[in-house]
Amino acid sequence: MRAIVTVLGQDKQGIIYNVTKIVSGYGANILDISQTIMSDNIFAMFMLIDTEKITGEYRQMAADLQKHGEENGYTIHVQHEDVFNAMHRI
Repeated sequence: MRAIVTVLGQDKQGIIYNVTKIVSGYGANILDISQTIMSDNIFAMFMLIDTEKITGEYRQMAADLQKHGEENGYTIHVQHEDVFNAMHRI
C-alpha cells in the first residue's frame, strides 16, 4: 500500500528530518518527496511512501506523525493513496 503524507505549518529548522525519521523508523520507504516554502513562511511538504513492509501498525505510524506535528506546531495528515487521489479528482 502507498500513502500520502502532507505537512503544513510555519517553517522551522528540522521539519523534514523529524518527519522522515518517524517514517523511516517504521520501515516505510519514501518514494517521492516535494517541499516548498510559500508566502508568509508557510512550509508545505508532500511525501509518497510505500507502507507495504512497515514494522508496526499503519495507524500507529499515522498517529505518531500527527502527534509529532501537534507537538511542534504544524499539521500532518496521512492518507491512503487511493483516498487522496479520489479527494483531488473532483
